[in-house]
Amino acid sequence: MKFVLFLSIVLTTVEAFVVPKYSLSHGNRASRKLHLASTPSGGPNGKPATSSEEDLMLTRQIIMGHFNKDIDNFEDENLDSPMKAADVAPKYTVPDRPSNDLMIRAALGREPVERTPVWLFRQAGRHLPEYRDYKEKTGRSFLDMLRYPEDVAECTLQPLRRYPVDAAILFSDILVIAEALNIEVTMPGGVGIQVPNPLAGPEDVATRIPSIDDIGPHFIQEKMGVILDSVKLIRQKMKGENIDIPLIGFSGAPFTLMFYMIGGSSRKNTDVGMKWLNDYPEQSQQLLQVLTKIIIEYMSAQVEAGAHMLQLFEAMGMMLKEKEFFDFAMPCLEKIATELKKRYPDVPLMVFTRGACCANERLSHFGFDVVTMDGDVDRSTARAAVGDRCGLQGNYDPSELIMENGKTAETVRDTARALIDELGPQRLIANLGEGLGGKESTELVKVFVDTIHEYSESKIKESR
Repeated sequence: MKFVLFLSIVLTTVEAFVVPKYSLSHGNRASRKLHLASTPSGGPNGKPATSSEEDLMLTRQIIMGHFNKDIDNFEDENLDSPMKAADVAPKYTVPDRPSNDLMIRAALGREPVERTPVWLFRQAGRHLPEYRDYKEKTGRSFLDMLRYPEDVAECTLQPLRRYPVDAAILFSDILVIAEALNIEVTMPGGVGIQVPNPLAGPEDVATRIPSIDDIGPHFIQEKMGVILDSVKLIRQKMKGENIDIPLIGFSGAPFTLMFYMIGGSSRKNTDVGMKWLNDYPEQSQQLLQVLTKIIIEYMSAQVEAGAHMLQLFEAMGMMLKEKEFFDFAMPCLEKIATELKKRYPDVPLMVFTRGACCANERLSHFGFDVVTMDGDVDRSTARAAVGDRCGLQGNYDPSELIMENGKTAETVRDTARALIDELGPQRLIANLGEGLGGKESTELVKVFVDTIHEYSESKIKESR
């Protein structure tokens, strides 16, 4: 509009002054310079204007030509700018469904399934001998491997070669978001992941954390592009090995990330979350809002890179009292669910509020397709809590998979069948109540996966 208004003023001025004062017929040098800038000989086809009217027409054509080029250049240059991008509604895309879409169908709950799908929290990683061998071969730490898409892809695929699970999950860590926000993350060994320089006080939220206005797709690509490259490579490798199951992308949830960023570790300063929320509610909300936005954009980027499903982990829910969890953590979870389901209604969204499953009933109203039960959830009431609003995931005890605990293939079969009997085979994703810790037997893990498939399929056939 500014160009059009300015052009109108210029042309009006030309009409008022060019004919009587600057006509080529009068030999004025200024007018000749204007024409000669575009037409070497003055007029069209090298011929000078023969009248004031033709001079005016030529002047109009030259000015219009320059402005059309300027407008085109302006639009081309600004289409990719943040301002222009914000004005254009983004287009969201989802990957094609894999041939084995059992887990997607079970999560969305739009149709019955032929058997209960199963996957495992931390199915990739330290309980696998091939993972330990690969890690030793690379000479890299867990965190270092996350910077190499080839390592990430290999570790993601390892459990798929060993177990007939119904989904892969990106080999990564929840604290990659903290790193993207300029928070150092280390893994010195033997003590878990550490944040050596956590936010010291509320003033650090303003001075150390990027503004919420800086968070968008461009930020994710710049700071977390290697993870998105890993997602793409995983999909390529899965195709190359003829493994056609969903890939799950994931993220830590806002309070869990905040807990690490202010406390530095999961094993110390366990009351720091409560202290911040009560002592610095304004800065806590500010930090949670930034984390909520980056999680939405990060999980969206994973879908765009090829993830079929999404899992949100509020892994430190037990560090809050119920009131604080509902007042501070829940609004963030609701915002994430609302926005992601708006963008990707057909991409299953799962949530796990470990240690705070008292929230499952409320979460079932937010749009999550699946809520997860930890080991403390009473299976006899779990269905009633969520009704038909969403499906359930969990909550097998991983200690049942450790031979040193006296567990055997037969005990695993018995406890796996009990999971199906107590929760039913439909609208269920069989999983654990917490992640594999590293001591589990690969033999018993396979027995668990096989039993879930076989027993659930027989139960479904019996009910028909």
